[in-house]
Amino acid sequence: MSEALLSALTEALADLVTAVETADDEVLDPDTAVKWLESTAFVLGRLPAADRRTLDGLFRDAALREPAGPWRDQLLKVSEGFGLTEDPHVVDCDRVETHVETFVTLVRGADPATPVPTCPGWTLADLVKHHGTTHRWTEHLVRTRATERVWSKDVPLDLPEDPAAYADWLAASAEASLRTLRAAEPDAPMWSHGADPHVRFFPRRLLFEAVVHLVDAELALGREPGRIDPGTAADGIEEFLENLPYFSWVAEPVAQLDRDGASLRLTATDTGAAWTLTLGGGGFTWQRRAEGEATAAVEGTTADLLLLVYGRYGTDDPRFMLAGDRTVLDAWRSATAL
Repeated sequence: MSEALLSALTEALADLVTAVETADDEVLDPDTAVKWLESTAFVLGRLPAADRRTLDGLFRDAALREPAGPWRDQLLKVSEGFGLTEDPHVVDCDRVETHVETFVTLVRGADPATPVPTCPGWTLADLVKHHGTTHRWTEHLVRTRATERVWSKDVPLDLPEDPAAYADWLAASAEASLRTLRAAEPDAPMWSHGADPHVRFFPRRLLFEAVVHLVDAELALGREPGRIDPGTAADGIEEFLENLPYFSWVAEPVAQLDRDGASLRLTATDTGAAWTLTLGGGGFTWQRRAEGEATAAVEGTTADLLLLVYGRYGTDDPRFMLAGDRTVLDAWRSATAL
């Protein structure tokens, strides 16, 4: 793409976004405007850091070509509105910290023997231990810049004998892992158990561990799950899809599905985002779009779709609207159960 074309597209996008943000309610429905802007922010938010910096500069250049005044002032806010001036690595670490703090507050003082319905066979103590172990393992991997797999059983856990002390142990484990992650270079290469062999893989992975396990704890204690930000949930769906081929215990069942050519579409009713999965070729492919007719389709809020793909909600839940061949959805969920 030529510099002239890139500059023109950036300027057009900045103008469009500013027009949407400043439009009167009588001209543009506010809910529609929010959907458009959130969807665009999500797409731009997953750009590599270098591309985000480039786009930030292009937006600023486009704004400064305008004469001084209210329109230029609005254009100068576009990058900040899309979060392009934020460091995704830092943001993910901060979000992990917030979710772990909420989790620890929730489970501290709760009966460790409480069953966790969304993790069959687990108690609350098992859930907290798993969560803390993941942080201990991650801290070891990143601190040593592991170049090959290290099993969590080979990492010192310093687990307390009393399960009632697990919550504080988890808090200390998360503090250590986040301290190590924040001090690390996000683009540093290292082994990972997913699609991205860099340090930056781990805070993003820890974030969705924290998001989903907080829901596990909330449901175990009889609470309605708290709100999950649509942008975070959308990124969680994509992180799930990106890493599934690297999880052998999931990739193998998916490869064995006799559904070549079948497609499954997930559509977010709150943002309009959509993901289309196509089975075949010994696995699956996916695209962030909704074109053509899918073999099976599910609609729900972005947060509910995240919890659906993680198996925390069932397809019969009234939160979802289903269409097409239900057996494709059932086969996919059975194969991808974590």
